[in-house]
Amino acid sequence: MTTPMQWFRSGSGPLKALLPTSQFRQAPAQWLKLHWQDMLARVITPVFGLFVFIGIWHFGAQQIHTSLGTFPGPVQVSEQWQNLVNSHLAENQRQVEFYERQEARNTQMLEQDPDAPVRWRDYNRRPTFFDQMVTSLWTVLGGFGLATLIAVPLGIMIGLNQTLYRAFNPVIQIFKPVSPLAWLPLVTLVVSAVHTGGDGGLSRSFIVSMVTVTLCALWPTLINTAVGVTSVNQDLNNVSRVLRLNWFRHVKTIVLPSAIPMIFTGLRLSLGISWMVLIAAEMLAQSPGLGKFVWDEFQNGSSNSLGRICVAVLVIGFIGFLLDRTMQMIQKWVNWDKSAIVR
Repeated sequence: MTTPMQWFRSGSGPLKALLPTSQFRQAPAQWLKLHWQDMLARVITPVFGLFVFIGIWHFGAQQIHTSLGTFPGPVQVSEQWQNLVNSHLAENQRQVEFYERQEARNTQMLEQDPDAPVRWRDYNRRPTFFDQMVTSLWTVLGGFGLATLIAVPLGIMIGLNQTLYRAFNPVIQIFKPVSPLAWLPLVTLVVSAVHTGGDGGLSRSFIVSMVTVTLCALWPTLINTAVGVTSVNQDLNNVSRVLRLNWFRHVKTIVLPSAIPMIFTGLRLSLGISWMVLIAAEMLAQSPGLGKFVWDEFQNGSSNSLGRICVAVLVIGFIGFLLDRTMQMIQKWVNWDKSAIVR
């Protein structure tokens, strides 16, 4: 049987992600003595900051009185979170019971008459908070993915060609500052005109939100990709000329590895903008998602609305944080310089 000390020294302990494996072969007391400052910076300091924030929130909320009552503190928000979880579980249970009753009824009909017409109906599910969350995530990933497919190749091309850069730069600078609230009416009209609305296809609200996100998320990735491409070391370009690499080989072996840090800077900015734009678009267009959930609770005006809005705000922020950390992990994985510090 493996003892706790052997488990710790083998590099399988919970602190493996913090330090290289070789440092786990030291005794725990020695490790703590040598690396307590690193532990303080990585774990204790962020936790302390969270406790300070929660304390300020708790005491500050008691001083704010709105038309719907006292502003909710951490305790009230945690209660509303539990209520939302319970509502989601209850809706799932109702869906399961609906299909069980339908299957039992149809089975009984077929036993009595094998030729009896059997009808299967879909459950008319009421979207819960977690359903709205999943909808928003799919929409933002769709819009961000489409923006990436457009921005990265276009950024490489205009970065390598000065003439294309001069041609596209005015367009970029004109459309870059346009608000999503300005794009939304135009996108809605265009999608409504061309969307066929056939069965099995994407819903109109999903396409409207996704295209709005794409139009606002293009520019950071496009600009940073172009800047990264133009910043390639001239010595590397000279090597490419000496080796007589064609355009595609030059981009693959010289340009992309050198421009990856700038490209991912743009991608992370675009992903953050995509998430913010989506919430605003869902609120304005009343498309399914977290934005609509916030607006519906605001219009509801019940005693629980403020707490549920706070839950949504925290979830929106937490999801944004996770999306950014995911992009950071991907950047570390694809970056050729594994020793580079990615923040």
